[in-house]
Amino acid sequence: MTAIPAVQPAVEQRGRRAANRRGDRPEDVPRWERPALAAVLAVATALYSWGIGHAALHPFYGAAIRSMADSWRAFVFGGLDAAGSISIDKLPGAFWPDAISVWLFGPHTWAAALPQVVEGVLTVWLLHRIVRAWAGPFAALIAALALTLTPVAVALNRATIPDTALTLLLVAAAGALQKAVRTERLLPLITCGVWVGLAFQAKMLQAWLVLPVFAAVYQLVAPGRPLQRALRVLAGGAVTLAVSCSWMLMAWATPAADRPYLDGTSDNNPFALVFGYNGLSRFSSDPTAFGAVAGTAASRTTGNTGWDMLVNDTVGPQVAWLLPLAVLAAVLGVVWRAGLPRTDLPRAGFVMWGGWLAVHALVFSASNGNHAYYTAVIAPALAALTGGGLDLFRSEYEAKYKSEPEAEHEAAGRRHMALPAAITLTSAWALVLDWPTRFVSWLLPVAVMLALCGVVGLSSRGPRTSPRMIRAALAAGIAATLVVPAGWAVSSLDPLYAGAATSPMTGPVGKSYNEHPHHAPRRRGLDRPSSRDTALLTYLTTHRHGEKYLLATQAAYTAEPLLRAKSEPILVMGGFTGSTPFPTAQQLGTLITAHQLRYALLTTQRPTTPATTWVKSHCTRVRPAAYGRRNDGSFALYDCTPQR
Repeated sequence: MTAIPAVQPAVEQRGRRAANRRGDRPEDVPRWERPALAAVLAVATALYSWGIGHAALHPFYGAAIRSMADSWRAFVFGGLDAAGSISIDKLPGAFWPDAISVWLFGPHTWAAALPQVVEGVLTVWLLHRIVRAWAGPFAALIAALALTLTPVAVALNRATIPDTALTLLLVAAAGALQKAVRTERLLPLITCGVWVGLAFQAKMLQAWLVLPVFAAVYQLVAPGRPLQRALRVLAGGAVTLAVSCSWMLMAWATPAADRPYLDGTSDNNPFALVFGYNGLSRFSSDPTAFGAVAGTAASRTTGNTGWDMLVNDTVGPQVAWLLPLAVLAAVLGVVWRAGLPRTDLPRAGFVMWGGWLAVHALVFSASNGNHAYYTAVIAPALAALTGGGLDLFRSEYEAKYKSEPEAEHEAAGRRHMALPAAITLTSAWALVLDWPTRFVSWLLPVAVMLALCGVVGLSSRGPRTSPRMIRAALAAGIAATLVVPAGWAVSSLDPLYAGAATSPMTGPVGKSYNEHPHHAPRRRGLDRPSSRDTALLTYLTTHRHGEKYLLATQAAYTAEPLLRAKSEPILVMGGFTGSTPFPTAQQLGTLITAHQLRYALLTTQRPTTPATTWVKSHCTRVRPAAYGRRNDGSFALYDCTPQR
């Protein structure tokens, strides 16, 4: 990424058009690029798909995926059960590919996880293309490799959680924005708005975090008059808003009787689901903000909040290995190019990816706790800044040591030292992140030796130093920055360190490791019921005589294993946490009187509601021995057959 001198507007426009015509012409592709990219994609595919047949399916979302695969009503509205009585607590967009895969290939764990693997590999490939157009093939390859080896990405990309789709769609939006700035065309900006709107369908308000950054980049960098740029930004924003709100408007316009009750809401309002339950309740002291159900912001309990959230002992090893290098690249990439024209494209890339990283870090720090896997969305920004930064530092390093002394870049001062400094800083940071757990302590000496080889080789360059030695020193330095996070990433191939289904993280900080310090967690995939669930399902099926619902359960916790094992209409009372006011006691009584429901399964692990109180006072408890169990722990099955 060499410095671009100031140019006249006409010359600059011709340069932009030439850049648009370049890209994948054979003469522009280094011989090493395609084999290297193929190798990176192969590594990504292997890491993300390893053990896919026993993938850690999220219990709640895995149950919904199976139901969505068997029912159009559940598919469109994100119904938790096949009858679509109540929805999941998110928008369903991220789970549509998973449900389609299960519909095509059957109720297999690997079928539910396959779209996540594809989305993860596509993100790596797409980031390579975007960074290549911005900073060249060297930066693109480093970015793709850095993203591939990000530990949280490896754990997440085979789990049925929306963040994988969110990340892919936002990376696609960044590519469209970059094209809009480069080509001066409106269509790529509109496309950017579409991608962000689709990302909203995956993770709602989190998708909008990039909008201020994207708008600022286009307004500051794109050619044209200020008013024209502002109008185009407004047009792109209008498209984003329309696509984002499309599902909410559809659900709002659909009569309540023709769709599921929306989980997490006190008023069955789709806007309360998005802006209350998944929005304001996570940033305020009011858990019922904008119609949210109290106590439903589950992430409040994670403790991952505050200014140091990205570097704490839990989150840091998952995503923050390249954070110092990325910050250094973002700052120097802007400062060193401060004197260039407003439309300087390389600087725009540092602003875009740096802004992406900064906004997410700020919001995560201010929210009421975050799961570690939320941070997967910043992995592309960290990877892009790493690739672009190393390429920038390499360019300044090469400029210092040109063969002609008079060609030395005197104005750059000691910029050439940024490359060895970045390698040293990143390697030292790896020691800091791994030190609390010493999980891959055997790799730390390897990282130190590689860093020494790289820094010494780069710093001792002289007239007799061969280009091959410089390339070897650079390769050693880059390896030093990636070897420790690679150790954490590869550890997820061992089921013991593959993370819990509800919190996919690699290494010893995963929830599953803390709960099972010596054994890998037991995971129940689709169509794999436990002996207890098998006995219960057999009993319920045998005693079912035309009722619509197989049974009613208290909260999703009780229903999840049954829904994953068998796609049946199950009335999930109270939704995800058991606190959502559906069904009411009157609605429950009406269903039982109409012979649409007979059995109810309650648990002491969820709050009591009017509906569960009605069950206890009107129904008869079934002895566990009736369905082959000595006792059922905290569960209790009730027979609500109405008296004739």
